[in-house]
Amino acid sequence: QVQLVESGGGLVQPGGSLTLSCVFSGAPFYFYSMGWFRQAPGKEREGVSCMHYGDDSTIYADSVKGRFTISRDNAKNTAYLQMNSLKPEDTAVYYCAALRGECALVGGFYDYWGQGTQVTVSS
Repeated sequence: QVQLVESGGGLVQPGGSLTLSCVFSGAPFYFYSMGWFRQAPGKEREGVSCMHYGDDSTIYADSVKGRFTISRDNAKNTAYLQMNSLKPEDTAVYYCAALRGECALVGGFYDYWGQGTQVTVSS
C-alpha cells in the first residue's frame, strides 16, 4: 500500500531554515500531486503548498508565499518543502499528503498521509 514518511523537522531559531522531505512508496509517484499541510496546537489543519503531478505547477498559502518552496524528485520518489525565514507562527506538525488528481490545499481531497514531523521555531 502507499506509504509516506516525512523527515527533517526540528527546532530552529526565527529567521532560520529547514527542509522537510517526504518519501513516497507503494505506487507510481509521478501520478500523484504532493501537498504539505500543517497543524498547530489548538488550530485547524492548514494547507501550505502543493505541486501538481503533471506539470509541476505549484500553489502556496498566502502565509508562506515567498518563504517556502515545494519541489519533487520523481527519480527518488521524494517531495520536499524548503522553508526559509521561519517565524514562530510556523511552529506546527507538518504533514505531507498525496493526491491522485489536481492540486488543492483542501485536506479532504487527499488520498494518503504521512505521520507528520514537528517543526518548532523559537529562540
